Amino acid sequence: MAKQFRFPDVGEGITEGEVVRWLVKEGEEIKADQPIAEVETDKAIVEMPSPYDGTVLKLHFKEKDIVKVGDVLITVGEKGETLAEAAPAAKPAVPPAPPAPSALPAPSPAPRPAIPPLSGEIFATPRIRKLAQDLGVDLTNVRGTGPLGRITDEDVQTAKGKPALAKPAAPLPTISEPAPSAPTAPASAPVEPPPPRPAIKIKPKFDFYGEVERLPLRGVRRATAKRMALSISKAAHVTHCDEADATALEKLRSSLKSEAEAKNIKLTYLPFLVKAVIAALRAHPMLNSTMDDDEEEIIIKKYYNIGIAVDVPDGLIVPVVKGAEQKTLWEIAQDIQAVAEAARARKLDLADLKGGTFSITNVGMIGGEWATPIINYPEVAILATLKIVDRVRVVNGGIVVKKTLPLCLSFDHRVVDGAEAARFMNDLKKSIEDEASLAAAVKAVR
Repeated sequence: MAKQFRFPDVGEGITEGEVVRWLVKEGEEIKADQPIAEVETDKAIVEMPSPYDGTVLKLHFKEKDIVKVGDVLITVGEKGETLAEAAPAAKPAVPPAPPAPSALPAPSPAPRPAIPPLSGEIFATPRIRKLAQDLGVDLTNVRGTGPLGRITDEDVQTAKGKPALAKPAAPLPTISEPAPSAPTAPASAPVEPPPPRPAIKIKPKFDFYGEVERLPLRGVRRATAKRMALSISKAAHVTHCDEADATALEKLRSSLKSEAEAKNIKLTYLPFLVKAVIAALRAHPMLNSTMDDDEEEIIIKKYYNIGIAVDVPDGLIVPVVKGAEQKTLWEIAQDIQAVAEAARARKLDLADLKGGTFSITNVGMIGGEWATPIINYPEVAILATLKIVDRVRVVNGGIVVKKTLPLCLSFDHRVVDGAEAARFMNDLKKSIEDEASLAAAVKAVR
């Protein structure tokens, strides 16, 4: 007997997913626990295993389709069973009632016009409108022959000199003899009206100004769009920007390069910044919190799970380095490298994207001077680190060139005041600029 496998509730508030790829085909024999599909949920791709042995009778969705929790993904039957046999018995058809006699033959349907009728809206580009103005042509009386009724040059030239089309008067009401009443169908045989035909939605490949391309909002881009819209609608965003002298940071990183190569670790500035951020968060715990809007509570976290934004081809993914305060600089560097590679290969587990307390987005690897990052809600703060380069600055009245690091902190003003954000940034700068403070932060574990 056929069984239906429905898209399960995977928890974490997930209500839908996108079918990325089917791993089985209709008619294929499968085993229980065999992966049948890759489904993307909240930026993570998970394999869906079949709970049943049997034959794949039907795949109920196409790749790139969105499925909701509870939707039937696949129907699995016994060997040799067909979908027709698996389907429930069809409802017996109701015999149609005899047609009512008609006094007049039914009029044949009018042919569909090739050109859309005139309406209150004029489909013409600014250039066509200018041409019509120059030639004295009233566009309200011109019927467009272009795509979807758009008015063309030829339509305006043809209409030049022609009298305006008179608008047809409303027809007078007519009185006609009522047609003979039709005999009523027997009450025992009601006639069910046919279901309405679904409307065909035409998506034009152009607008008034030229050709366009339509991209379905799917995958990481769709998840990112939803998360960003949620954050903007929930949090009161404010951004505080400052700049740190990166001399001590660069010196310490350079001194550890050979050790990093021996450990086969790519040592970027980011692990140092994670350590410095944790030191500043300890002094300003309100920034290491989340907002519970339902309970109207601020939840201050006593652990430090740092989200690291990773740029992937179709969007942005923020995997989380868990328990960063308990890890060495080398362990943080390895974790960042591992989650970044997994994110780009789309091999992250859903758990890798959850549980963050504070996020860092390293825009500097691409470029830029300043940024206004969007908070990774329900966290209350995110730090954007920009590009470290030589910049001209005034020090003790003299002009010098030094390596500086722009820092931009976006925070939820419902939870963090501007003064507290500024104090956090001052302490973060101190951890970066002071060689002793930076060395202490790097060595700190717990």
